[in-house]
Amino acid sequence: MLLARRTVKLETERLTLRPPVHADFRYWAFLRQQSKDHLIPWEPAWSPDHLSRKSFTNRVYWAKRSIAQGSALPLFLIRREDDHLVGAITLDNIRRGPAMAGTIGYWTGAQFSRRGYMREAIGAVVHHAFTRLDLSRIEAACLPENAASRGLLERSGFKYEGVAQSYLQINGRWRTHVLYAALRNDRRGKTMVGQA
Repeated sequence: MLLARRTVKLETERLTLRPPVHADFRYWAFLRQQSKDHLIPWEPAWSPDHLSRKSFTNRVYWAKRSIAQGSALPLFLIRREDDHLVGAITLDNIRRGPAMAGTIGYWTGAQFSRRGYMREAIGAVVHHAFTRLDLSRIEAACLPENAASRGLLERSGFKYEGVAQSYLQINGRWRTHVLYAALRNDRRGKTMVGQA
């Protein structure tokens, strides 16, 4: 498979998007710990060893396997001006055949939020998915009250598609999510759902 033979690296105006490596552990653990209050309301419950080196090592190995198998594209957002880790984005659940689709999920460290970094990252990943991976549909979901994420998806060209009841466990509870999608050849009109 093409992904297994080369390193995936995407560039935006301010960021380099690349898979996590073992040397990222300290920066990742520090940013996640510093951003804990910012992230926990929107994420699945953290395991007791969430910030451990062993847990991170497993993430790195999972990223390598997933990229090699073509099932996911987990990327860290590295700010080029100073090599700081800003957050992460993953194109996951890549499906081939009739679907040709994938799902994105993302997080940004609290100190880097609302600066446009994730919009750059989403644009790069969606472009890569459509042009290099030949996907036709990229899906995303977020909590209905997450106005920042809904607005980000809308500004990134995603369209609101509906509601999924008890879609994911977030912070220990089954939560309903709103669904969005970006299509390679999107002919749908612009909506204002999610605009704050």
